Amino acid sequence: MSEATQAGWTPAVALVLASSTGGVGQHVASVARGLVAGGATVTVCGPAATEEQFRFTAAGAAFVAVEIPANPTPADARAVAALRTALARPLDVVHAHGLRAGLVTTLARPTAPVVVTWHNSVLAGGVRGRLSRLAERVVARRARLTLGASADLVERARALGAPDARLAPVAAPALPRPRRSRAAVRAEFSVGPQQPLILSVGRLHPQKRYDVLVDAAASWRQLTPPPVVVIAGTGPSYLGLASRISTARAPVTLLGHRTDVADLLAGADLAVVTSDWEARQLFAQEALHAGVPLVATAVGGLPELVGDAAVLVPPGDVAAVDEAVRGLLADDARRADYARRGPARAATWPTEAQTVAQLQRVYAELAGAGEASTGAPAGADGAAAEPGATGGQR
Repeated sequence: MSEATQAGWTPAVALVLASSTGGVGQHVASVARGLVAGGATVTVCGPAATEEQFRFTAAGAAFVAVEIPANPTPADARAVAALRTALARPLDVVHAHGLRAGLVTTLARPTAPVVVTWHNSVLAGGVRGRLSRLAERVVARRARLTLGASADLVERARALGAPDARLAPVAAPALPRPRRSRAAVRAEFSVGPQQPLILSVGRLHPQKRYDVLVDAAASWRQLTPPPVVVIAGTGPSYLGLASRISTARAPVTLLGHRTDVADLLAGADLAVVTSDWEARQLFAQEALHAGVPLVATAVGGLPELVGDAAVLVPPGDVAAVDEAVRGLLADDARRADYARRGPARAATWPTEAQTVAQLQRVYAELAGAGEASTGAPAGADGAAAEPGATGGQR
């Protein structure tokens, strides 16, 4: 065993991310906190706005502003040059999060081994989709190690030529305890005592398919009492969704950015996810942790995430969402059953500490492997195996 893999090793790690307002930024902040707490020297490189939102420096990490936008632009050449300069320091590992950060990082060609975590699938069509799929191939082949947040991302990376691809589930940061009572939350939205409150949280982006939720909600005006639907989040789909809600007279309110998701869940009767694709969506994890019955689309990593603890529906199917929600609202015992299943399922997921521990093992392996990584043993699911484990880590 090399010195790098011995207990007490404290690496110098650079974490790289592109523009983010949600799950990726939260995950990088969680990883930075865990690594710093373990004695690592951590530098986060990303857009200045990510430091403003996620406060990496408050966790003890250094921060270097490198403007990597969410979509390719001619400014990418400047981002590559800026990142190359930022990474010109003694480092044991460079860990990029997301395809955009992965592309800029691999093009910057740092001397330290590069790990790239894939958080999302390429869904775009046209020229943008073709460019993104080309970037996937470049990143897969140039990274020393690819980590996928879901099994389908691992398989995709392998198919594109990744020399080493493994499953590395992303843990949802623990929500704080609610600061308001259930009654206070419901009063904010004028929800009556017997009236259902349905919640969804996420970026307002076409991938999330909130149009499906809005169209289903329009028919719920006929229910007695009619449910109140609230969606927390911001993003490019806001104006289109607002117009759709108005035209359909759907009982849906767009809340904008919220920092009180724990409170919202405390007041909710149901949670709904209508995305075309997700890996391990943070809101789905938060809903199950909180014991809120969940209706979600059977896409990406969601089925493997929730198991039998949520009602799964096909993507893009308004009628299926409508039927699933009506069925749960009409059956108190079934809702109570799913409220029990959620926390039980969530208890099987890796914690933030376990996620960081897995990354520390990966970093130690790469830093001690020289130019040719031999790869850690992997279980059937592609995850790096725990020492002494007989199967892969979830």
